Amino acid sequence: MTGPRVLVLGGSRSGKSAVAERLVTRAAAGAAVHYLATGPDPDGDADWADRVARHRDRRPAEWVTVECGPALAEALAAAPPDAAVLIDAVGTWVAAHHDFVCDVGPVLDALAARVAPTVLVSDEVGLGVHPETALGRRFRDVLGAVNVALAAACDDVWLVVAGRVLVLSPDPTLPPAAGRS
Repeated sequence: MTGPRVLVLGGSRSGKSAVAERLVTRAAAGAAVHYLATGPDPDGDADWADRVARHRDRRPAEWVTVECGPALAEALAAAPPDAAVLIDAVGTWVAAHHDFVCDVGPVLDALAARVAPTVLVSDEVGLGVHPETALGRRFRDVLGAVNVALAAACDDVWLVVAGRVLVLSPDPTLPPAAGRS
């Protein structure tokens, strides 16, 4: 990790969360880790409950978990400044907003204020099957725009494919993100 903010992108079941968990563990170097979970309560959805359980089971017991749902900006701003933060995931944060109308600005502000390592996990949905519905296309487009905004604010962006990591180069025509030299 070359900077304090890393966006980890990947498709469904690509291994992006596991990669992000290993990254934040290494970056924290023994310091506290706050895990900001944006997903909804499983509430009767067996598949979702299984996914949430697998994520919970992988987390070290000493990590502090904050079930923030759509209140990501507030949870990120409230995280201790010396604690590493793992946000999992941006896609469920977008999905938590009615019609996927979300304001990424406060999240970017909270991210910019952080000095401790911060790792964000997000779905890369633009590489898959073209969504059949207008709602599916809207989600893909909104999440893509949010990912672009977050990537511009991060020091590094990693793409996870089949459990393998590709480190993506920044756009050489843009100024570096805050904190990147």
